[in-house]
Amino acid sequence: IIIKNMGWNLISPLVRCIFMYKQEDDKREHCLKILDQLAQLCNPKELFLGLLEQIEQTSGEHVCQTVMLLLQPLQTVLLKLQNKKGYSVGLSLAMIMNQLTPLPVPYTKQQLQEDKLGLCQCCNAVVDFAKPFVNEVVKNMEKSLECNDMELKEELLRFCMKSLKYPLLTAQLEQLEGIEEHPFRHFAAEIIDILWDIRELIPLMFLHRKGKSPHWENQEFAEMERKDSADSLACLSYLVFVQHFGIDCFPMVFSPSYLLQCNMTHIEVLLKRTEESMLSKGLDLFESSLLRLEDNSLLHQYLEFRDFVNVPQALVKVMTLCPIEHLRKKSLNILQLFIDKFEAEGKYTLFRCLLKTSNHAGVEGYIIKNIKDQIHLSLTLNFFYFFFHKGRDNIWFTGHHLISLLDTVLSLPEGAETDLLQNSDRIMASLNLLRYLVIKDCENDNQTGVWTTLAKIEQNFLKPLHVGLSMSKAHYEAEIKNKKENRREAHSSNTVCSVTVSGEKMPAMTTEMQLQALHSALFTFDLIESVLARVEELIEVKIKAVMDES
Repeated sequence: IIIKNMGWNLISPLVRCIFMYKQEDDKREHCLKILDQLAQLCNPKELFLGLLEQIEQTSGEHVCQTVMLLLQPLQTVLLKLQNKKGYSVGLSLAMIMNQLTPLPVPYTKQQLQEDKLGLCQCCNAVVDFAKPFVNEVVKNMEKSLECNDMELKEELLRFCMKSLKYPLLTAQLEQLEGIEEHPFRHFAAEIIDILWDIRELIPLMFLHRKGKSPHWENQEFAEMERKDSADSLACLSYLVFVQHFGIDCFPMVFSPSYLLQCNMTHIEVLLKRTEESMLSKGLDLFESSLLRLEDNSLLHQYLEFRDFVNVPQALVKVMTLCPIEHLRKKSLNILQLFIDKFEAEGKYTLFRCLLKTSNHAGVEGYIIKNIKDQIHLSLTLNFFYFFFHKGRDNIWFTGHHLISLLDTVLSLPEGAETDLLQNSDRIMASLNLLRYLVIKDCENDNQTGVWTTLAKIEQNFLKPLHVGLSMSKAHYEAEIKNKKENRREAHSSNTVCSVTVSGEKMPAMTTEMQLQALHSALFTFDLIESVLARVEELIEVKIKAVMDES
């Protein structure tokens, strides 16, 4: 009677003793047997609260050990409970996940193998803990869902959503050489199996469970709930479409373009994060979704969806701001893949959008190069291209549509005052495009319309560029002269200046380094000037040839 009513008080001293004794000590074994007996003899409700209290009080490196120690007696007690089982199971899983969440997730191969805090082992133990309750829900679903079972199902779903956010969203889930059974891959497979068993996998993938989230009067809580749900759903899409967990259960009736549309929301969520694990998942999911599509198959109407505009903008930020080189390179490749999937009008619309929003000369230069490639394709159409593609496609990169695009491309953002060094990538790409148009398109044919708008190009681009080059070169030459005079006065080349980039102080620059940077800028201006001169020479030759013919 005493044990039944007061035995739960022994939980805390028992746990202390178990951790105090060594693994092979008989006393430790005795304590474990006492713990099992308490699970059998104690009042289930009181012991349940005692076990949760012990889990809640543990912290630091003992969290996983304590959770794994108490999972079996906690499971035994919960299976005995008749009333509010769904609530009690949900409370247990929530308490366990809240205790695990602050722990760092092992990421590298070495960290996974060491598993210092026992998180990998603990996560899989928690899934085993939940399985009897999953089976109970499945069994009752085959008959009819009672209110109590519905609550249990909701709690299991909530556990799966939390698991998708932590640890799976942060974890490295690629198969690693030398690790036979990747602990987080195993955990991910188990979570997907639970979602399938409780018939929530497909609804989560497509319905996004609208209206099922709890109503919060506090807007801050509501926003946290929405963000957590978005993270979890993004991770779920990654598991299914990239790692192919549960893909065998997935209905093969959806078109690749529809799957891309469904995934774009999740891709945007992942690309807006800064952590390597999440960015790489977003890039992999985007790439995987695009590879299912044929080139030139994506209709321009998809760009009417907000996500199809937001995602390439987020991708551009990864390309230009991410400090991890391999992710920057991968994002550039994926941007090109995204461009390739659109038909001509889609490419045209996307180019206009990216030129307007990227605010980065390198990206603008890259887009202008793509425009040049599309113009080339339009001008060199042959029989096979007409046979396999709609003939009207080429109108978007010739004629009046192209003239409208050239107005944006062949201009200086701030006229003659434009920072030519900062915008050198864009300017060089624009000059190369203009040079190509002048060489490829004869004035008599004028397929691109470049000759019609030549006066406007000279007024808005070529003349301001001449003025800007003159001012920039004069400024930098004066700066070089000034630096050299200062150096002679100081009788030393060790004078330094500090440079700050993105809030971080860079290594100090000596006068020699500053002079080198200034000469490099002058070289860039000379390069722009030489291409500009060549373009103007070609224009003059073409105009003279036409006049001679006349």
